[in-house]
Amino acid sequence: MTTATIWRLPEVLRQTGLSRSTIYEMIGRGDFPQQIQLGRRAVGWMAKDVLDWIHAKIDADPADSPTSTA
Repeated sequence: MTTATIWRLPEVLRQTGLSRSTIYEMIGRGDFPQQIQLGRRAVGWMAKDVLDWIHAKIDADPADSPTSTA
């Protein structure tokens, strides 16, 4: 059995380096993983979804290319 990890907002902010407002703006545009409802007033993000998003950003970064002049 695989254990799923849920991150609350402070951990998502720490992992991504983004601000709270940017996270929610990106969710609204469909550019960031959707949060899940944990309780009446609590939400979280699946750690795997956020990490996949981070890795996709790294993979798409042209400055990370070995032939880049940046």
